[in-house]
Amino acid sequence: MKVPEALTASYRRTDWGRAWLAALPDQATDVLGRWELRVDGPAGNGMASLVLPVVRADGTPAVLKLHPVTEDNAAAPIGLRTWDGDGVVRLLDHEPGVMLLERLDASRPLSSVADDGAAMRVLADLLARLVAVPAPAGVRRLADIASAMLDQVPGAEPALRSPADRALLRTCASAVAEVVGEPGDRLLHWDLHHDNVLAAEREPWLAIDPEPLAGDPGFDLLPALDGRWDAVVGTGDVPRAVLRRFDLLTDTLALDRRRAAAWTLGRVLQNALWDVEDGETALNPEQVAIADTLLERRT
Repeated sequence: MKVPEALTASYRRTDWGRAWLAALPDQATDVLGRWELRVDGPAGNGMASLVLPVVRADGTPAVLKLHPVTEDNAAAPIGLRTWDGDGVVRLLDHEPGVMLLERLDASRPLSSVADDGAAMRVLADLLARLVAVPAPAGVRRLADIASAMLDQVPGAEPALRSPADRALLRTCASAVAEVVGEPGDRLLHWDLHHDNVLAAEREPWLAIDPEPLAGDPGFDLLPALDGRWDAVVGTGDVPRAVLRRFDLLTDTLALDRRRAAAWTLGRVLQNALWDVEDGETALNPEQVAIADTLLERRT
């Protein structure tokens, strides 16, 4: 089995990543044997996982996904079992670092749909279905994540070169502080964007790759808002296009817009903190545009 170069490049920079890569062929062989799976095509990869098309002993096509267990993905089987295929890929079997999943059409992500309005309606409808479900025990809580973010802001702020970026970081933190006391209890996908929705046979479109979180649905909107950014820019009016997307999402999910805006600013804050941790000294321009638009709407 040849591990895709893109996946190798993602993990070979760290000792633990190189160790996972070294063990991966033997792990795959072991799981294939124990679960009576036959490889049915070349290996692929997601952002952080090896993906093997396989066929089960009964002839059912499936996908075997192998990945390092992280804090973000450890609860994926819990979320997938809870949703039980409703708007999301179905989990067939799992063990730590391994999931056997319903096979979808990886050649047809939602990002391949040219009509941005139609694609956004698909995202909105899927999100509405997913967040309608109460979060089960065993998934991370937005309450804890939001509190930790607020604690990190003073240390992160000096890393940003621009006074405007530093001011926006503080403003996003203030928005989170307004809502942190009511963090919500819905089961969130946490990463539902155009490339995490694939065409399927069971339904036209299904979500993949959740990182389950218990919280307010407003915290789940940003990946849909900044996905396919070229379509936003192509309208010639970025604020209007952002608000059109935001209003579609909040209407479909039946969310209070002011509260949803606050949690979306919280997601901008989270990404900013991650960027600073990675050595960035400026905020992402796309997310600055979204934050500025929502702040203008809030006032």
